[in-house]
Amino acid sequence: MKKIWRTLPMIVLAVSVFVPGGKAQNVTTYILQSPSLAQAQAACLTYGMVMVSTIHDPDTYIVQVSASVPADVLKQWVEHDPNVRHLEVDTKVSPPEKSVSVPPYVPSLPATSYVADGNLIRLYGKTAWLGYIQQPAMYSMNAADTVAHNATGAGIVAVIDTGIDPDNPILASVLVPGYDFIRNSPGFASDLADINQSTAHILHQSTAHILHGYQMMQLNGTTVGLLDADTASALQGASLPSDFGHGTMVAGLIHLVAPTAKIMPLKAFNADGSADTADIIRAIYFAADNGARVINMSFGLPLISDALMKAVNYATRKGVICVASVGNDGQATLMYPAAFGNVIGVASVDQQNKQSTFSNFGPDLVTIAAPGEALITTYPGNHYAAVWGTSFSSALVSGAAVDLLSIIDPKIASQLAVGDITRAISKANTCGTAGSLGAGCLDFNQAEQFLHATNLPH
Repeated sequence: MKKIWRTLPMIVLAVSVFVPGGKAQNVTTYILQSPSLAQAQAACLTYGMVMVSTIHDPDTYIVQVSASVPADVLKQWVEHDPNVRHLEVDTKVSPPEKSVSVPPYVPSLPATSYVADGNLIRLYGKTAWLGYIQQPAMYSMNAADTVAHNATGAGIVAVIDTGIDPDNPILASVLVPGYDFIRNSPGFASDLADINQSTAHILHQSTAHILHGYQMMQLNGTTVGLLDADTASALQGASLPSDFGHGTMVAGLIHLVAPTAKIMPLKAFNADGSADTADIIRAIYFAADNGARVINMSFGLPLISDALMKAVNYATRKGVICVASVGNDGQATLMYPAAFGNVIGVASVDQQNKQSTFSNFGPDLVTIAAPGEALITTYPGNHYAAVWGTSFSSALVSGAAVDLLSIIDPKIASQLAVGDITRAISKANTCGTAGSLGAGCLDFNQAEQFLHATNLPH
């Protein structure tokens, strides 16, 4: 999770990166920023780099160099070369929930029944569960009022994560095609791509529904599955990767507060939680170029990445609202992209708007806080889960952002700047101390009122 960058004149390295006709030797992968393709190719020729692919045409590329060349040495070589604007190692990234330990409780849930209200059925479908739709977080944020006012989301939210189960009955109708950057494949990028078919079948088989009685099953450090007894029993012998379902769970919370918004799955993470910075950057450019109004980024890097910042700036210039989790180390430490000035960094609070013990904090990191403990959300298959972490707080704020776009006349909404939505979201309830939780705790009502009172161009 680190970055690097630097030059020598015109010395072509006598280093063999690949064995012709054979297997690749040990290499280090870098993200190269160059003024043009021709100059990127010139840099590759000069320093013995092999161009692997394009991240964003015409100025950002993935290149590889023999691992025998130390990164700090390469940094010195390229420092003053006009063909190299920036060079950094393509580092590994993880979702922030790795460091969270789930408290030994599951929230008290409303009566376990299906949705009966006609308006809620229209928004969520007749198979939705009241324990999901009417959970405490909806009321602590005043989100239930906003949904009642038909501020239910306008536009596409791109979710850069592990993928989203396209067959989940709650989410299926709102998904739009995205991209799997792990496999370089367009379409409905799914969590299920990373597990075997027999385990996927267990999750999707027809068994007694959760509403007939559910069993709590610890799925990983931050997720408690609310499963029917047959599914829980069958999964006991199955091996689920540590972050399997993360994207589906994030998407479920976006859909909870923005049920008419569309959701675009962008799979940049494996189900074990691993990802390359380059794939994340590719996903940001893809979202910005393919109609997303909001990008949810439930992950973080501890050190700044110039290439990541450049991608976020590109998205922001195109009017995309970028939202990111601040991390779960319980520290006043910077995490990126949340700490970028044009990103809404989201911390976690409990249902009483008290800072979560695991949440990172600080005025230079956090823009807003939202519930992030014991949230009920969708899980692959026709299942639900209780989750903890700033990843899920971020999802609620992403939903809030796309909701705010839906309360303004469409002709005006297209003229809203990212800053307008950020200012609206920052009209919040007081929580935290000395800016530790940014503007405070998310309040849908205050955000909505601020936008209505804003003098917007006509």
